[in-house]
Amino acid sequence: MRPLLICDCDEVLLHMVRHFGVWLGETHDIDFTPNGGDFSTSMTRRDGSPAPAREEMWTMLNQFFPAEMDRQTLVPHAREALAALSGSADIVILTNLQDQCRQPRIEQLARFGIDHRVECNQGGKGGPVAQLVAEHGNPVTVFVDDLAVHHDSVARHAPQVHRLHMISEPALAPNVPKAPAAHARIDDWIEAEAWIAARFAAGQPAA
Repeated sequence: MRPLLICDCDEVLLHMVRHFGVWLGETHDIDFTPNGGDFSTSMTRRDGSPAPAREEMWTMLNQFFPAEMDRQTLVPHAREALAALSGSADIVILTNLQDQCRQPRIEQLARFGIDHRVECNQGGKGGPVAQLVAEHGNPVTVFVDDLAVHHDSVARHAPQVHRLHMISEPALAPNVPKAPAAHARIDDWIEAEAWIAARFAAGQPAA
């Protein structure tokens, strides 16, 4: 049985916030300074009017995905790490986007040379991760994501999964502490590949 890697996309495989910020400035005249919290608290209108409410922030995200996804760029070493790990493991990209974004995300990743199964999700990732693990026969599994809330969800629904917290955006990573429910925090794919490969080689579930 091959081990399983379940990997997020935005700020793990592809840069997103830097390009979302540029688009906000161009399209909505908003300055965006991500602080590791709610995106709406990172937005400032250049005309001095009140910042967007959380509901408006979600509307803007839905305008960015999938229409502006071509702006996104590849995180260094991500493609090479997945290629190496795929020699011995199955890989699923679990991305929190609306279902209509699944095919655009598949095509987007393929343009970067990343050709693996993609599943969209809304809400916590623990349930979907548990389902994927069961579908693959309960192999040794590693989960990689940038958001602490998803590590907590996976810890509750699939505690046997190794959890790696990764934030590949240098402007964001220093402001965000390690997710309490993650087993490790690594923001670089060269080091992360070695950590994941070691979990697979050991062949043991998370403690």
